[in-house]
Amino acid sequence: MTAHSSPSPAAPSPARAALATHFLPHLAGAAPVEWSVSDAPVPYPQAIAAMEARVAAIAAGTAPELVWLLEHPALYTAGTSARREDLIDARFPVFETGRGGQFTYHGPGQRVAYVMLNLKQRSPDLRQYVSALETWLIASLSAFNIRAERREDRVGVWVARPGREEKIAAIGIRVRQWVSFHGISLNVSPDLTHFGGIVPCGVREHGVTSLEDLGHLASLPEVDSVLRIAFEEVFGATQAAAAPV
Repeated sequence: MTAHSSPSPAAPSPARAALATHFLPHLAGAAPVEWSVSDAPVPYPQAIAAMEARVAAIAAGTAPELVWLLEHPALYTAGTSARREDLIDARFPVFETGRGGQFTYHGPGQRVAYVMLNLKQRSPDLRQYVSALETWLIASLSAFNIRAERREDRVGVWVARPGREEKIAAIGIRVRQWVSFHGISLNVSPDLTHFGGIVPCGVREHGVTSLEDLGHLASLPEVDSVLRIAFEEVFGATQAAAAPV
């Protein structure tokens, strides 16, 4: 991975950090969020179709909220703000998607979490929701002794390194009838050279990193356990999904 020189990293912004420490349901006794993990890589079109169906069911009140953890085969996705010039080398399939943001890479060794929550039952405030997702990721990474930070001028979670800072987790969301979908991607041990086919999230001046790149060898099940504990601190109780997604 190419290192990008830059001035000293900016101080962590307190503005978005002040928005949300918790993003809990308003009603006491709300049903736990279902938690599902797919062991095999899930093709992107299949994942989108499953999310669309679940979001409709949550909006209709016929299904509980859901967090779905998975991996994808190697691919690129283009968000609603993607610029064609940021696709440098389409070495993998490229999917246009309805989430916010620009280009990103998904592939083996990256934990994707699709988060389907009823924001009307929590807070219909998208900036607060994004801040809560960042809080979740930062808390999860702290369990591995990684100091991750948010930045006011760009979404995601970042790690400061000597002379540069690098992105370790991306966030891209969509909301329909105040039900969220898409979510976060956390770099555990992906091949970071595959990010070279794009300008990740449209940010040219900073690189990407992973737990492995930072010297932390963690399995996906270990990461999943930490993600679940931190999620419950921010968003509330979870329970195993009644059926696979």
